[in-house]
Amino acid sequence: MLSLRSMILPALVVLLPLAAAVWSVNTSRVERADFTFNNDTEIESVDPAVVTGQPEGRIIESLYEGLVKLDPKDRLPTKLGTAEDWTVSDDLKTYTFTIRKDAKWSNGEPVTAEDYRYSLRRFLNPLTAAQYAYQAWYIKNAERYTLGGDGIEAGDRVEVELNLEASQHNTCTGELLRGILVKKTPEKMPEDEEERRGVIQEFLVEIEGSQRSFVIGDPAYGDVAPEGSELCRLVTLDFGEVGVKVLDTRVIEITLANPTPYWPQLLGFYPLSPVNRKCLETHGAPAWTQPENLVTNGAYIVELRRPRDRIRLKKNPYYWNADAVKLETIDALAIEDSNTALNMYEAGEIDWVTQLDGTVVPDIMNADPPRDDFNPFPQLTVYYYKLNTTRPPLDDKRVRQALALALDRQEFIDTVTRGTEKPALNLVPPGIRGYLSPTIGEPDPERARELLAEAGFPGGRGFPRMEILFNTLDQHEAMAELARKQWQRELGITVTLQNEVWGSYLNRLRLKQYDIGRQAWTGDYIDPNTWLDMYVTDGENNQTGWSNPEYDRLISEAMSIVDAEERLAALAKAEAILVDEVPIVPIYFYYSRNLVKPYVRGFYNNLQDTHPLSAIWIDRTQKSPNPFMNPPAQ
Repeated sequence: MLSLRSMILPALVVLLPLAAAVWSVNTSRVERADFTFNNDTEIESVDPAVVTGQPEGRIIESLYEGLVKLDPKDRLPTKLGTAEDWTVSDDLKTYTFTIRKDAKWSNGEPVTAEDYRYSLRRFLNPLTAAQYAYQAWYIKNAERYTLGGDGIEAGDRVEVELNLEASQHNTCTGELLRGILVKKTPEKMPEDEEERRGVIQEFLVEIEGSQRSFVIGDPAYGDVAPEGSELCRLVTLDFGEVGVKVLDTRVIEITLANPTPYWPQLLGFYPLSPVNRKCLETHGAPAWTQPENLVTNGAYIVELRRPRDRIRLKKNPYYWNADAVKLETIDALAIEDSNTALNMYEAGEIDWVTQLDGTVVPDIMNADPPRDDFNPFPQLTVYYYKLNTTRPPLDDKRVRQALALALDRQEFIDTVTRGTEKPALNLVPPGIRGYLSPTIGEPDPERARELLAEAGFPGGRGFPRMEILFNTLDQHEAMAELARKQWQRELGITVTLQNEVWGSYLNRLRLKQYDIGRQAWTGDYIDPNTWLDMYVTDGENNQTGWSNPEYDRLISEAMSIVDAEERLAALAKAEAILVDEVPIVPIYFYYSRNLVKPYVRGFYNNLQDTHPLSAIWIDRTQKSPNPFMNPPAQ
């Protein structure tokens, strides 16, 4: 049997000039980097506080370093982060971190405890609107701080942030006034977003013995304060009440609301990375993220960024562990066409392809002789569809259940992914020790039709046309096309497809401007909570509009349970509610699809399919000048 390599090589004579034409203008004047990989798409930002995608994570984890670093093999915390050591209190709630003496920003200035305090404050600040802010709500009073006016009540110590001058950059913090909240009127704002817009909330605050009234508004936008009140930018809990304390220039103390066994893992997660305050407030947003302005503290800096082409990373000479970083330069390409990426890999232009298209996986897996550059591995990632439950008829549980039961998940694997993936009947992937997920039940088209009829749509009659939203990628389109066919075949309903570029796709999900939305989620840490806490009421990553008080209660209860078995049992009860209510329709659990050159070292299969670029190096003894004749690594 011909191997895929032997089949592709003749085609490259024709295909490579075509694929390369798109890139020739951008790449012709760029010297080859030490290591090149395809990052799949153009990233939204290098600001760790405002992004959630895996393409962004690969870059940000290279640019910044948290207090804790995660091991590239098992993704567990190590003592190789910016903190040289940490201690934990007897009640497992207070962590004290000591920052390394030689930890520096890329401008040569020292990294301090205040840098981490500032960054956590910014990350949690309601004005930042970080989708991952909830990942830091384990910190004492952090959630109340993020909730702003909704998180405070009479008697609380509060901060009033005044508006900025028009000439100031919008990343600056306005002048802060501190006092005691006397009362707020009304005490509770309407939950409906449209109703909230018409309500002016007044905060009466005692400051240095005098009572002053504040309402949120900005004169730059034409806002005018009611008589007797002052306009302000924000009223929130005093950040001094949040469990983040600077004890010394190099010592920071973080106090949690409850014992959280995976907290050190979270501190190695890229959204909790520090940012340089001076950089932000000097350049403003978004200019502070431009390569010429950006100041970071990780293994790499950004040397250049070309939209729709590449990000060039360069080794940071001020990084405390620079001697352990082997690659001087790295190119992250933004190629959305999987065939182009594969052709460039085979031609030796790319060292790592992060995701193979399903059409080539069988040939890669069954190549003769066997390939040594493709080794699928189970990962904690699930592919699923979100359902916008704020739009009828998706607000009907029976409709959602019908959509889930009508899908033949094995057909997706057999005809689209064509790999080693497993059908998913729940949200949390298998592989987490001690946790057993409840399931939605095997595909049952007959029951699905009954449920749709009970909801008022017998045979699909009267069911409105729905749209599947997905980001631009061949496999996502093939998945959506098969879902459309299955729902038409089994339920008699009409579904259309809509693809969007990455940023636009994410924005539509955030704004709930969709019916059915593609999603894939890799665990941010190795615990069921990383999937389940997304779907609490109004969670930033919920984006379905779904809400269930008992689900919220169980997730909250699990946070305070110390016993591991009891805690996992509470999470399983919550997941049982989720799979019954079906705000999301799971499709399959991932196996990794990395295609990696045999000469690449420091690249390890792991459950999160996350591969820190700072750990990667090239074994020159194994790298042949002929890209098609690379011998297997020993």
